[in-house]
Amino acid sequence: MTCGACVQRVEKKLGRLEGVTAAVNLATGRARVRHPSGVGPEELIATVERAGYTAALPAPPTPRTRADGDSEEARALRRERDRLVVTVLLALPVLLLSMIPAWQFRDWQWLCFVLAAPVAVWGARPFHVRAARGLRHAAATMDTLVSLGVLASFAWSCYALFLGGAGDPGMRMPFSLVPSATDGTAPVYLEVAVGVPLFVLLGRYLEARARRGTGAALRALATLAVKEVSVREGGRERLVPAEELRVGQVFVVRPGERPATDGVVVEGNSALDLSLITGESEPVEVGPDAPVTGGAVNVGGLLLVRATAVGADTRLARITALVTEAQAGKARAQRLADKVAGIFVPVVLVLAVTVLGFWLGAGAEPQAALTSCVAVLVVACPCALGLATPTALMAATGRGAQLGVLVSGPRALESLRHLDAVVLDKTGTLTSGHMSVAAVTEVPGGLGEETVVRLAAAVEQGSEHPLGRAVVAYARRTAPGRELPAVQGFEALPGQGVRGRVEGRTVEVRSPDGTLPDVLAEALTAGTDGARTPVVVRVDGRAEALLRVGDVLRPGSYRAVERLRQLGVRPVLATGDREEPARAVAGELRVEEVHARCSPEDKAVLVRELRERGHRVAVVGDGVNDAAALAGADLGIAMGTGTDVAIGAADVTLVRGDIEALADAVRLARATLGTVRANLLWAFGYNLVTVPPAMVGLLNPMFAAAAMSVSSLLVVGNSLRLRAWQPSPAGRRRTAPASRTRAAM
Repeated sequence: MTCGACVQRVEKKLGRLEGVTAAVNLATGRARVRHPSGVGPEELIATVERAGYTAALPAPPTPRTRADGDSEEARALRRERDRLVVTVLLALPVLLLSMIPAWQFRDWQWLCFVLAAPVAVWGARPFHVRAARGLRHAAATMDTLVSLGVLASFAWSCYALFLGGAGDPGMRMPFSLVPSATDGTAPVYLEVAVGVPLFVLLGRYLEARARRGTGAALRALATLAVKEVSVREGGRERLVPAEELRVGQVFVVRPGERPATDGVVVEGNSALDLSLITGESEPVEVGPDAPVTGGAVNVGGLLLVRATAVGADTRLARITALVTEAQAGKARAQRLADKVAGIFVPVVLVLAVTVLGFWLGAGAEPQAALTSCVAVLVVACPCALGLATPTALMAATGRGAQLGVLVSGPRALESLRHLDAVVLDKTGTLTSGHMSVAAVTEVPGGLGEETVVRLAAAVEQGSEHPLGRAVVAYARRTAPGRELPAVQGFEALPGQGVRGRVEGRTVEVRSPDGTLPDVLAEALTAGTDGARTPVVVRVDGRAEALLRVGDVLRPGSYRAVERLRQLGVRPVLATGDREEPARAVAGELRVEEVHARCSPEDKAVLVRELRERGHRVAVVGDGVNDAAALAGADLGIAMGTGTDVAIGAADVTLVRGDIEALADAVRLARATLGTVRANLLWAFGYNLVTVPPAMVGLLNPMFAAAAMSVSSLLVVGNSLRLRAWQPSPAGRRRTAPASRTRAAM
């Protein structure tokens, strides 16, 4: 396909099959087709071929397949480059001699004819072949316009040389930016015959390179795929192709290597750089039982990993598939542009014939009439219309993937652009989703925080209570690599806590009771929001510290909510949790509208009520209970750390589980649709401005070809700016209000 007319033709042919709807993307060369069970892929491919094009089923969307596809794309790009280089070498002397009369020596026109013939026949062959194919199927595309322009100018030049007196040895031809009729010798238009294919080929090549640039994010994902993996079996290691790795096998990841697939750490501690996958700027610490994402970079120690997913089931493959699927979509503006392009080419052909007939009927010289006709054919090619939206979407979805935001398609981008209300789940979205030590208050002059926490964690090792696991995790996080001492005489106190002897001391971790030191009593009184559970650590009967344990806010939640407000998006908190924790979180984030104890049905009703009030509503969630609300909203947004059900129901996925990325997604969507509008304005405006001068004979066909190529390059270049789009630093320096006790996030 070469233009919007091609897209419209393929869609129309597929749409004539009963029950079939299709959306074809010019930039990616892909069609997304919905078809009933009675229409198979073979019939779809045959229908496309009957329309004059070729088609094949896409390979499974794995990173490795994507890399192979890129190599084929690179080979096609090299073939275009080679044709362009030969065309330049042949066409340049023709252009110079035709445009500079002082250089026109005796019989110069015959040298130009010899050089122009290969360009008009071989250099322009792709246009002639596609035009002939379209003619066989009663279709006209931009290739039809280019082919007719080249053949008409070359045929007229042959007539002028052999029959019109232009072949005389001493013939001289002046050059003018504006074509003009002449009396006497018929002028030759060899510069048009070589200039049109030269400029169009150059534009196509640069356009293909630029379009390839819009898919840079997918190629970056493709490079993350590991080719070989070191599998450990029976204490021995052996190298196997990554495709042969199976779930349950243990493989080795050395420092500097990438995990071949998703898995769980069996042995070792290290840090993983996930920046190319999730956009996280800092490495993530991993240890035994920690999840590992294939394609990350091991920047620390040696890891033994057990594979939990392979092939298309891995996180990297799913991200690649989501981005590929998003780029195959089509925005409403592009659907309109394709419809216009579909009827534009036949209209241009009618205009060209009308212009030719008008000038001949008005008594103009045949060469002047032909010049105007060729200029109309060439300048009106609707390339820019077909590229205006898909190139912007490709660049935006690729950039979003680099930032950890996966957008399902153009509809999601359009919804993000107009978003004005967002329903936020609490647990797992605004908060971490698991119990953590949120704050520690110690008694001045006591044992000190490090010692108290270590003793408390030693006792809690024997507990399965979530509070106990939170204390143990906090101790290990604040003192990595340090072993906890053993506990003796462990005893669980039902409804109160635990007790045991550690290093000769009696340690109790229990609910507050009895008399507490003033500093602990004040901390207990200050934290009565119900969101976090207080526990007192007593050593040999003396209260040493107060720990507040609860589901803590994610580090970026405050900034995310604040930035959404700055963008004009109203935050609403809806959670299935109790009123007290919900109000506490809402108070910290300054969210005014709070809905607690919400069932999945309640969340869906809330979304419907907001939409009835005229809001464009997004829902952010991570669990099964959020799936109904996600599906019912204008836009569903899932946390990448959430369940597959939530991610499947969502239009946007925040890969790294950072809600602050939502504000980035809104701004990126607005920038993308602004770029699309600018592209379409230029594409339509270009034709409105250039076609009238061509019709009245004020535009040289060679410059018409250059203008047409430049219009496509401007559209693609404008879209490429999205590849360098950066999240705004606004709001990132703001921090949450300081706590009255030292926070331990």
